[in-house]
Parts: sequence; structure tokens; C-alpha cells
Amino acid sequence: MARVFFSYSHEDELLRDQLEKHLASLKHEGAVESWHDRRISPGEDLAAAIDAQIDRADVILLLVSASFLSSHYCYSIEMKRALERHANKECSVVPVILRACDWSHTPLGQLLAIPTDGKPITSWANPDEAYTDVVRQIRQLLKQYSGGTSSKTLTSVAAPFPGPFSIASSEQDRAQRSSNLRLRKEFTDYDKDEFAHSGFQYIRRFFENSLSELGARNAGVQGTMRSISDVRFTASIYRDGKAIAECAIAIGEDFGRNSITYSGQVSSNGYNEILSVEADDQDIHFKSLMGSSLHGRDSKLSEEGAAEFFWGLLIERLQR
Repeated sequence: MARVFFSYSHEDELLRDQLEKHLASLKHEGAVESWHDRRISPGEDLAAAIDAQIDRADVILLLVSASFLSSHYCYSIEMKRALERHANKECSVVPVILRACDWSHTPLGQLLAIPTDGKPITSWANPDEAYTDVVRQIRQLLKQYSGGTSSKTLTSVAAPFPGPFSIASSEQDRAQRSSNLRLRKEFTDYDKDEFAHSGFQYIRRFFENSLSELGARNAGVQGTMRSISDVRFTASIYRDGKAIAECAIAIGEDFGRNSITYSGQVSSNGYNEILSVEADDQDIHFKSLMGSSLHGRDSKLSEEGAAEFFWGLLIERLQR
């Protein structure tokens, strides 16, 4: 069984919880056990407990974001020690890119990051697909260094496997506690309101930047965005001066204070798509009420996913 250590900023705790949930299949198979600082018992020395777990880990997942990079403890202590062990082929260090940030110019730029192509998890339209990609690659890592050995026999291997990954063989060194310690989270109306309005502002900025870049990359194409109010804006795309695509996006109109609506016309009161704010036992997300395009009603969308979803509805007319 491989010991997995999470190095992360507490600002990204919800994202870490989601990743740990997706690792459940590997845990059920007895392939991994995970540890992070929320497992530290009251009264324990924080630094000593973390250092001990880093030194025992077989796989260290660095959950990378701007918050991670700006954290002195994550960047200068945990990551430094992890990379030292990686260089000595005592463990595998895997950067997991949670949110977009300038990580490639750090020492992490020398490592292959996941998800695929280092695309941040929050930039995927469906975060569940991103987490599944991460788990799939971690599973492949375990198979690669075990030489196909069954997960049930990993703990019996005494010698380290080739490359920067090894499995500890001593049963007595393993922490005598369950890895199933995740508790249900409760989200208030305030949490949902904040998520919805933060998401709306993110969509507004996303459209503004995307329209600008679209015009810069395509001759004869112009994009405009107009703020009608604090809770509504329109976007239009022109080719050679002729309007060829447009939309209006608003929050809190008719379908509840947290619903974000999309209309394919700037002056219409009808809607082509509606996103509501939903919460499960671990996170808050947007959910399509109409199931447009490739994203069905069961998709869980992050802020980035919601913005990409709406942008896809606008630009599809130009891509036919």
C-alpha cells in the first residue's frame, strides 16, 4: 500500500476534499492510504507531524495554485523537502494543478504535472472529469513502479522500485488509524450567494478577455461587451461589421437570486440556459437546468466551467 501525502494551501481545502473523494476507488482496493494536516491530533506538534509524514510518504501530491505558491510553509518547507526526497529517488512528487497560476517557472516546471497537459482542474468544464483524469494517472504511476504487482502485495516489497517511487515495507511504521475521516460539509445560504456572485463576476471577466482575444486572433472580427447593470451584461460578436452572435447574461432574474441565465439575444426576456447553485456533501457548484450542448443536467460546473459553458453557447455559431 502506497502512502500518499497532500501538500496544499488551506484556501484550497474544498478542492483537496474532492480529490480525496475521487481517490476512494484506490483506497477500496488497498492500493493507497492518504494523509494531510487535518489528520493531526489535538496536542501534536504540527511541524514534527508534517515532517514525519513527508518523510514516510511514497507519493507526495503538491496541490498547486496561487495560494500554494504564496504560502511560505507549502513552497519553502513542504515542497523543498518533497523535491529533495524525489531527487534521491525516495518517493514520487506529482504536481496537481488546481487553479491557474505561474507554476511552470518554479522548480515544479521540471516535473510532469497532472491533469493532462497541466490544465488546471478548475479550468475543466466538468471538474469530475479532471479529478478522474488525475486518479487515472496516479493509478498508472502505481502500476508503472510496481511492475504490475497487485495492490494487495505492495506492502510486502522490501526493495524500492526503479525510479523515484518506493513502497515502505514495515507494517509497524504505518499509522494505526483509518483514512476514512472525511465528514459531511454544510453550506449556508451565505456560502451559496457568495459562490453565485463570485461566479457571475468571473463569467463577466472571462467574456471580456475572450472577446478581446477573439478579435486579436481573427481578422475582421470584433467583439463588444456592455454592462447593463451590476447584475446583467451583453456580449456581441461582429464579422466585417455585421452582428453574427450575441447574448445576455444575468444573475437573479426570475429563477431565484442565485440563478445565472443565458439568452441568445440581447433584448429577449427568454432564456436558452439557466445555471443554478447546488451543493453536495463536499462542495458548491453550478448545475445546468436545461442541459444545453454537451453538458447535461448532471454536470457539476466550477466558475471556470460555467464561463466556458456559456462562452461555448455564444461562439458555436461561428464554428459551424
